[in-house]
Amino acid sequence: MNTETKPVYQTQPVAETGNPFAAIKTHAELIAALFSGVLILAGWLLDREGFQSASVAVYLAAFVIGGFAKAKEGIEDTIENKELNVEMLMIFAAIGSAIIGYWTEGAILIFIFALSGALETYTMNKSHKEISALMDLQPEEALLLSAGQEKKVHVSELIIGDHILVKPGERVPSDGKIVKGQTTIDEAAITGESMPVSKGTEDEIFAGTVNLNGSITVEITKLSNDTLFQKIIKLVQSAQSEKSPSQLFIERFEGRYVKVVLSVVALMMVLPHFLLGWSWTETFYRAMILLVVASPCALVASIMPATLAAISNGARHGILFKGGVHLENLSHLHAIAFDKTGTLTKGKPEVTDFVAVSDVSAEEVLSITASIERHSTHPLAQAIVNYATEQLNQPLSEPNYIEDVPGWGVKAVIADEEWTIGKANFTPSNQTEEFKLKAEALAQSGKTVVYVTRGEELAAIIALKDVVRQETKAAIELLKKQGIYTIMLTGDSKETAAAIAAESHVDEFIAECLPETKVDQLKALKEKYGNVAMVGDGINDAPALASANVGIAMGEGTDVALETADVVLMKNELPKIAEAISLSRRMNAIVKQNIIFSITVIMVLISSNFLQVLDLPYGVIGHEGSTILVILNSLRLLRS
Repeated sequence: MNTETKPVYQTQPVAETGNPFAAIKTHAELIAALFSGVLILAGWLLDREGFQSASVAVYLAAFVIGGFAKAKEGIEDTIENKELNVEMLMIFAAIGSAIIGYWTEGAILIFIFALSGALETYTMNKSHKEISALMDLQPEEALLLSAGQEKKVHVSELIIGDHILVKPGERVPSDGKIVKGQTTIDEAAITGESMPVSKGTEDEIFAGTVNLNGSITVEITKLSNDTLFQKIIKLVQSAQSEKSPSQLFIERFEGRYVKVVLSVVALMMVLPHFLLGWSWTETFYRAMILLVVASPCALVASIMPATLAAISNGARHGILFKGGVHLENLSHLHAIAFDKTGTLTKGKPEVTDFVAVSDVSAEEVLSITASIERHSTHPLAQAIVNYATEQLNQPLSEPNYIEDVPGWGVKAVIADEEWTIGKANFTPSNQTEEFKLKAEALAQSGKTVVYVTRGEELAAIIALKDVVRQETKAAIELLKKQGIYTIMLTGDSKETAAAIAAESHVDEFIAECLPETKVDQLKALKEKYGNVAMVGDGINDAPALASANVGIAMGEGTDVALETADVVLMKNELPKIAEAISLSRRMNAIVKQNIIFSITVIMVLISSNFLQVLDLPYGVIGHEGSTILVILNSLRLLRS
């Protein structure tokens, strides 16, 4: 059975198209199969009543109506690929059955073959359900704000920098950031997360998500054809058209197998008559049964429906596979390498400790420190300002003088007092032994220590750290339970790397790893562990993602990482990696079940035919029934 993917994306529900024939067209294959079944019943009843000519005419109609779609597909593919396929085997078997007078059996063969084909088409359409649903969710119009006026425009007309108004209950038409208002956004269509997310000024929002309760003004940050929403659709469509190694092998095997079957059937039409003394009718009859039962329909349908169902399942849960090959490879992993910053950690430093000298006001020092640091664009400075904003309820001061010394820190004057904020060697402070020990302990725990001095005296020390994601530890433990070895790659010092590794629970870490050496480290890991995945989010991770057996990118990572990776985690949820591996293992297990089952059925049916205990109707039912069971087994992967 030809399992080449030919997806058709229906962008509007049938009821909205206004075309009463749309539903018939969508289910034409199934309707034809069922109608041929009705004709077969009518032909059988006519034959029983003695109207043989009429019954033959009705059977012929059943042949044409039920078999037209598959016959057309088989002939076209044979001409295009110059290779015989299982559809042609079924055509030959049905014609052969009719030639020897077994009209009912031939018609039943066509009916069940058409029915299994309709079920296979249903499986393919079902596997595209999430993508079709997403396409339906994309708004076509937006409310553009221009010169104080509101104007409805098509989303394709929006450019970066435009401001649009999104009212409560409306879907966001394009990616952007909120510049005015607060609301709650339902991001289930993008991330698979059912819980709504609170959003305010400067927060990012994505096309296709739902604005639940607040009116917001959004500044467009991406064109409509470059949104995260569109990338999801493109990624999954691409994945559904790419075939796994197993599928490619089966398709190569199919062409050779069909030739062997036809050769054996040709011999079967002659040799048993002379060697075993069978009559010519019996010889031809057994050859036709062989043609039916030896056809590899179930075997050919063992992989592609399962792969498409698994890709669809992953898309629904925020895991995007760029092809069946990557989905299949996930189950063979022995180790996973993680980038640290932005992957295991949040990628943004946060203040973890603020320790003021006992004889100064901690609130005053923190306020002055934030007043100075808010003039810096350094990530550490921004983290200190964010921390102070959360802790204080007073407005910040304005420095009289500021001098930024890149790589060291900042000097400033506030209220005629000189303040210095930065590294230990930059601040001219007289530290007590107690503070020296405290600073050393913080540094050894993997934190960056910033010193704050007023004049010549130490006022406070601030410890910052790129905090490990809340779900990192759980994600690593899930992978360990699956027998996956975990490694962290980072450019940090050994002390910082050791602290993060211990907190993350990874098995091993490689510190002081330069961006250009990540590929070398990954190659060494592949030599040691075999199949290795790489998880990252930055531009510097792209070469390593490409070098890994499977590259996994965080959904909020850079465009380069997203383009290079084989798998994308849409919501940056590391536990989804273990979920993806489980899905891959489930898929491969179902594929193995399908292959073993289909081969076993073929062998049993062929043996029964040679022993002359298998009649054509039972051969048809056994063969086509196994194909239907294989497809239904694959459909189990659509379940969560």
